[in-house]
Amino acid sequence: MVKQVKLADIAQRLGVSVVTVSKALSGQKGVSEELRAKIKTLADEMGYVPIHMQQGERAKTYTIGVITFENYFKQFESFYWKMYQELATRAVKENCFTMLEVISAQDENSGVPSRLIDENRADGIIIIGKPRNEYLKILCQNRKKPMVFLDFYDNEQMIDSVISAGFYGAYQLTDYLIRKGHSRIAFVGTVLYTGSITDRYFGYRRALLENGIEYRDDWIIQDRDYEDGIIGLGYEFKLPEDMPTAFVCNNDVTAYALIKQLEQMGYKVPDDVSVVGYDDYLHPSYGESTITTYLVDTNEMARTALSCILKLIENLAVNTNIHVVNGRIIERSTVKDIR
Repeated sequence: MVKQVKLADIAQRLGVSVVTVSKALSGQKGVSEELRAKIKTLADEMGYVPIHMQQGERAKTYTIGVITFENYFKQFESFYWKMYQELATRAVKENCFTMLEVISAQDENSGVPSRLIDENRADGIIIIGKPRNEYLKILCQNRKKPMVFLDFYDNEQMIDSVISAGFYGAYQLTDYLIRKGHSRIAFVGTVLYTGSITDRYFGYRRALLENGIEYRDDWIIQDRDYEDGIIGLGYEFKLPEDMPTAFVCNNDVTAYALIKQLEQMGYKVPDDVSVVGYDDYLHPSYGESTITTYLVDTNEMARTALSCILKLIENLAVNTNIHVVNGRIIERSTVKDIR
């Protein structure tokens, strides 16, 4: 059984009193900021857990504000709706509650402030999905409480972020296709629309580069318009005349829609062309997924985001970090081995 770290253990390592450690971790006065930072850093490294958390209950109930955006939520198959549900469920287990605010596209474009932030209605804020850069700046400038980004990061904002291993996941998927004998591989995703799509694009590019495979501009295929961001069956893909033998899609909804369009064009998947997705998520109305994909561990991402925001609320966190959550390839029936 792992030994629980006590205040005395931290005090002994730093050569200070237990009282000093207690004051530093609880935010009380009487400790210099430099020493407080050292104590918090060491406590985190040693895996210290406050007594109220060891007992399975928080000393206080917190309200976690969750902000996301209409462009991500207006489609019923939204991946972010699933992520929010897991976040809300986990928050209840931590004796906390969530308040969801979906920012309309009009308010985002007009720069209308978030009510959760403006009215100071939450103890901490988690933002799911990256908004437009201008609106993100507004959210960050107006924030009055701790904030965490979920499923994106921003180089200009020093804020804790939780993301999936998009670069490595797409790299693995592309390498998987290469090992199945494919060398004519396209990428399907509107690059630069979100950071996650761009990360997956560069993972795809790295796999091609390392295997000495030609990169072609005409094999980079958009999966949405920049303006509305709508994906899925309502979007028509502009496919190249010289068709590849495999497609790496930046999400499963795009992969599903691409497969349907290919079938309408007379192609059979995977006999004629192989397709892989990303996320391992389709709305149940689409039926059971047959897509080979990269599973995003949304449960672990929600757990990590909630842990980050609670540490910030309780003044236990010191350093700002980007937390990368790994997933794994799920093999199904949309890839053909052509070796």
